Amino acid sequence: MKQQTIDQAKAVMIKNDRGYYTVPTHGLYPFQWNWDSALSALGFAHFDEARAWTELETLFAHQWTDGMVPHIIFHEMDDGYFPGPEVWATGKTVPTSGITQPPVAGFAALRIFERAKDKKLATEKARALLPRIHAWHQWFFANRDPHGTGLVAIIHPWESGRDNSVDWDEAFERIPTKGVSPFKRRDTNHANPDHRPTDEQYKRYIWLVQRFRSLDWDNTKLHDASPFQIVDPGFNAILIRACVDLAQLADKLGEKEIAAQSRAMASKALAAMESLWSDEHCQYLCLDRAVGTLINSPSIGGLLAAFAPISESRARLLAERISTLSESCSYLVPSHPPSAPQFEPLRYWRGPVWLIVNYMIADGLLIAGETKMASRIKRDCLELINKSGFAEYYGPINGEPCGGGSFTWTAAMVIEILEAS
Repeated sequence: MKQQTIDQAKAVMIKNDRGYYTVPTHGLYPFQWNWDSALSALGFAHFDEARAWTELETLFAHQWTDGMVPHIIFHEMDDGYFPGPEVWATGKTVPTSGITQPPVAGFAALRIFERAKDKKLATEKARALLPRIHAWHQWFFANRDPHGTGLVAIIHPWESGRDNSVDWDEAFERIPTKGVSPFKRRDTNHANPDHRPTDEQYKRYIWLVQRFRSLDWDNTKLHDASPFQIVDPGFNAILIRACVDLAQLADKLGEKEIAAQSRAMASKALAAMESLWSDEHCQYLCLDRAVGTLINSPSIGGLLAAFAPISESRARLLAERISTLSESCSYLVPSHPPSAPQFEPLRYWRGPVWLIVNYMIADGLLIAGETKMASRIKRDCLELINKSGFAEYYGPINGEPCGGGSFTWTAAMVIEILEAS
């Protein structure tokens, strides 16, 4: 059964392989996405190490000169997706979007390097990627933490990867819709509209894109120009973990300066994470930087903080929080508490389970010694696969498959979980 599931997952990844990059799934997402690629590389590494490195190389081949790595790379034209390159208008030779995504590449690079059977290839590829990934991390702290707090802000919901999270609702109300150019969505042609963000949310997504485009995508201006400035604990946890892991990779490659700088960034950020802790909710919360207050929304972003090397006592509390959530759903980890009035079990990031987030939470909890909860989360992942296949995400109550099917990063996470067990 285990090998059969691994073979099925490999087939999904091969189906979505375009030779030098993968698409998340056919139709719904026809281009290369940033954190999708980094996580997909982990899956490839188990059966084609060279292909895993190629996935990361392709991603960083389109890094901007200031260090930013865009969230979408439009390798080929496809009018089945909105917003396409003509909306972003970033002026790149190979068109890209103008915002970024969670920086999991540093974590992925170390993990692939450590597991590599072809050490010569791994050393060559990692050495070339190391300064590029480091430049991206430095870019975050320079451009998304302009006042040196230690924590970075996202300036568009799409940067978080959690596009329509309940966490953004209040801040989103500040974003106008007047002046948004008429558009026609394509995502609802490929997935159930009831499972996707609303039209009103899309108008605000596009208003932000138009705002940044009017500033010629100058990253020195975008943070302060955005009415949406959210310090997301999950996003920052990924950045912290990536810095810590990149420091380890730099050590292995003899790059002492990068190692020291990476540890310094991670140390400052990790200390600052404590400002996001909520005793009331027993987890971390998002900070609305524009108004200076924590957002009273105990979503999965605050649980994803487990991916960073937080203290064992904090990890224990997060495991207990997840255990409490398990009492109101069948499958962990729901992206929003089922007991909350805003919970929608099948709508994107307002309730459903996502295997990529499950994987990162479980990985962090395992390192912190919370083995029981880590095992429970992985077990739920495999049960969802057996029940509903390789979907984009799943209902936490009944395990329904939602969003796109034959999804690359879901397949990659299944390979990761099973090959490591």
